[in-house]
Amino acid sequence: MNSVKITAVMAIIFLPFCPQVFANSDSTETDTSTAINFSFEDFFKHYADSMDATMHYETGTVSLGNGEATLIVPPGFRFLGPEEARHILEEEWGNPPSETFGLLFPTGQSPFSPTMTYAVEISYDEDGYVEDDDAQDIDYDDLLEEMQESAREQNPQRIAQGYPGIEIVGWASPPFYDSETKKLHWAKELHFDSVENNTLNYNIRVLGRHGYLTMNVIADMENLPAVQTDIDKILGSVNFNEGYAYKDFDSSIDKVAAFGIGGLIAGKVLAKAGFFAIILKFWKIIAIAVGGFFVSMRKRLFGGRGE
Repeated sequence: MNSVKITAVMAIIFLPFCPQVFANSDSTETDTSTAINFSFEDFFKHYADSMDATMHYETGTVSLGNGEATLIVPPGFRFLGPEEARHILEEEWGNPPSETFGLLFPTGQSPFSPTMTYAVEISYDEDGYVEDDDAQDIDYDDLLEEMQESAREQNPQRIAQGYPGIEIVGWASPPFYDSETKKLHWAKELHFDSVENNTLNYNIRVLGRHGYLTMNVIADMENLPAVQTDIDKILGSVNFNEGYAYKDFDSSIDKVAAFGIGGLIAGKVLAKAGFFAIILKFWKIIAIAVGGFFVSMRKRLFGGRGE
């Protein structure tokens, strides 16, 4: 949807609610498209600022979950805890219910703003201890081909569930595993059916004793440089606490995951429809901008469900 169409749709929907659009016009030859654009920019800025002021952002040291891990919010970031993060993910961005530890935002970035570039969603999967002895032997080109085929095979199911088909275009950043810190990260470039621009999906996994922390960065591809600039700060911000760390694994009592590093990259999260819903909704907020707010406000005003 281009900006002209967005403006036209927004005008139809919101004009009755914004009688001040032409209040200052002293000419019958006013450029109405400019007036509408200006009014809606002000409207959404006010909306974003007002909603953002109700959020309880945290900085400094934050305990995650039930004490499994600690987040030290890096300089230039702020954090929303699980309750408000769920509100953003489910009510504002339209995702299905799911557990989350919270959302990490660059300072100045608001989840309500059409100018937001990216955020990091943090969650925890207690699937067991992920053995990493396969990390050095993985052919990531072959793995990419397997993932691309898997995505194509799953498209009919996703489409039947109301989600768009997805193509994995390639690596936006190839997988890298740090065996010392037990942190894995990689990025995929994705293409959604009927969507012009491609989407960046930057994945981080922090391995622990009973499972792994998941940190998903969703953004438009044009924001890859910004994410790459911040990736070291993001990677260093989260660690498991004593007793939950990878080194604390006890083979006599602890569960071992059914997959290694390759399986973690290729399949565990990829198959979840909800994961793709998060990508889609988040991408729309970023790339369609005002159109994303049309979806949110339509839900509020008319009780409809945004796509």
